[in-house]
Order: sequence, then C-alpha cells, then structure tokens
Amino acid sequence: MADLSVKGLVKEYAAGVRVLAGIDLDIRSGEFFTLLGPSGCGKTTLLRTIAGFIRQNAGTIHVGAEPLDDQPAHKRDIGMVFQDYAVFPHLSVADNVAFGLRARRLPRDQIATRVGEALQLVHLDDYGSRLPSELSGGQQQRVGLARAMAIRPKLLLMDEPLSNLDAKLRVELREDIRDIQRRLAITTIYVTHDQEEALAVSDRICVMSAGHIEQVGAPLEIYRAPRTRFAAGFVGTMNFLAAQIDAQNRLAVAGTAAPLAGRHQTGAVALAIRPEHVEVVTGDPADRSAALHLPGTILKTIFLGREAHLKIDTPSGPVTAELLDPRAEQLEMTGANVTLRLAFGHLRAFDQSGAFLPLEFVA
Repeated sequence: MADLSVKGLVKEYAAGVRVLAGIDLDIRSGEFFTLLGPSGCGKTTLLRTIAGFIRQNAGTIHVGAEPLDDQPAHKRDIGMVFQDYAVFPHLSVADNVAFGLRARRLPRDQIATRVGEALQLVHLDDYGSRLPSELSGGQQQRVGLARAMAIRPKLLLMDEPLSNLDAKLRVELREDIRDIQRRLAITTIYVTHDQEEALAVSDRICVMSAGHIEQVGAPLEIYRAPRTRFAAGFVGTMNFLAAQIDAQNRLAVAGTAAPLAGRHQTGAVALAIRPEHVEVVTGDPADRSAALHLPGTILKTIFLGREAHLKIDTPSGPVTAELLDPRAEQLEMTGANVTLRLAFGHLRAFDQSGAFLPLEFVA
C-alpha cells in the first residue's frame, strides 16, 4: 500500500500545447481513485506520467516519501492494466501472469504460488494452460489484471480497462475489480470516461477538463454538490436553466422570482437541477412555498421500464423530468401544459465563469 502525491504536474507538447496544467493530487493508501473526464482532458496523460511512460515538463510525483521523477517505468513498482488487454498472444495464461515475476527473478516455486493466487482472484483457476486466443475479451482482461496484481505493486493503474467490453461484461468485471481491490487494499488509480462506472467503483473521483481538475470528491458529493458547471453537466444528467439575479436581489427565472438572503451581484446565472428533482404538476400547484414554478409544455414521453423521462419545453430552456414507476396516464401527457416545481433545496447556481454560486433563498 502507498500514498501518492502529485504536485504542480505540467505536461506540454510541441507548439505549446499544454495537456496537464499544474495538477495537484493526494491519493490515500488503499484508495480506489478515479480520473474521470471526456476524451482529450488529460486523464490518460496523467496516468501514463505517473507510470513513467511520459516525462512531465514540471512538477513532482512521490509514492510515500520516495520521489519517482527520475525512475524509469520498470523500476517504479507499478502494475498497469491497459484498455486493449495487452496480453502476449504466444504465451499461455499462466505464462502471461508470470511474466513480471520472472523479470524480477523470483524463485520458480514462488512464481507458481503467486500465479495460482492471482488466477484464483480473477476466477481463472482452470485457464492457466490456455492461449489468449481461446479466451473471451472479458477473460483476456482478467488475465491482464492478474498479471498486474501478481507482482504485488505499490500502485495499480488502470487505463479504461472495460471500454472494449459489452455492457453486461463491463458491469460484471467492474464489480470484480472493486471487490479484488478492496480485498488486497492496493492503491488504485482508474481512468474512465464513463460516469456510471466512476460512480459505481470509486472511493473518490477527480473530474478533469482541458488539463485542469474541476473537482475531487466522493461519488455522492460529486453527484449532489458539483462545484463547477462542467462537473454538474458531465456527471449524471443535469438540467440548466437561464436565470438572473435582478436589481431587487431576487433570482428571476421566466417571469417567476424568489428573494435571496444576503447581497449578490446582478447578472446572468445558470440554474441547475437533476431530472429526478423536477416535480411535474398538472393544474395549479397547491404548494407554492420553498420552490420556483415554471410553466412548460410536454414535448415527448420516453418510457424506460421502471422510469419515464418527460421532455418539457419551458421559457428558460428545455427540461427533462424523471418519473419513477410512472402511471399509464403520465405516459400519455404529450402536448399537455404543466407547471414544474423546482424545490429550493435541489437547485444549484453557477456564475458566468462556471463556478458554483452559493445562494440562500428567503423562505
């Protein structure tokens, strides 16, 4: 187990293209830490810089008190699991798993023991003699995982390991990866662009955009209390409504307004609310307290089994509302005029720079 500390990490390519713009991270020993963001945000570059495959232009990387900056990749005591499996096609499953152990010149009996333990962990006990061509994609990725863990690394790095698998296998294998990581307590850094995957497996998530860190936090915190507009929009589905703080110190949205506590600068803001928190009311709302109310027209209804999504047109922009266990009459509301109740407690606001804007409403 090991703590990882990254300070001021900068990576630039030719023509001044900055892929990492001063990254600071502290990852705790035994933590499952996920780098989440869209393609091109710098998450894989950060992972490969930690691994030693890429050299940074500035900044430091430490595992515990040990600096890694001048150590080549093969001396960093790091296990790596790649997106494309990276198994050796000419070697058996057991020989693939033993590869790193032989490079470390471990005794033969110790290699055999560790290979057996690693294959048991990934549920491939009976597959040691097979070639990779005889395995499914999910099984090949399990071989890559077993090979990375067999060397008992200080750090385990995983670069989108499930992206080449079908949806059912992704869910199955991500649960196995998390279970194994908890059992072994290996400090793990996991790269993905899949928000559901990140929420399901992580102790903490680092949301990245354009070489910057947008937010670091536990999955529940990232989902419920995003600190930037980017994080709010990237993790989960979020509705954004055009609003403004007016000269009377009110939050005004499409003809409705609510007074704010404290003084705020006037100007445009983006108001955010999750679909599951949008209440759809037919007729006049009985309770108009502690909420904004917007008129809307239902454009379409999408039935998804245990839930339905209503696509609604409002004067402040399109809104999606989520209905759990929808009734038959709710699925036949296309074209209906409704009122959307947006409870104060579920609203988040962001200023024009995209930063979180704390607002307190006067009851």
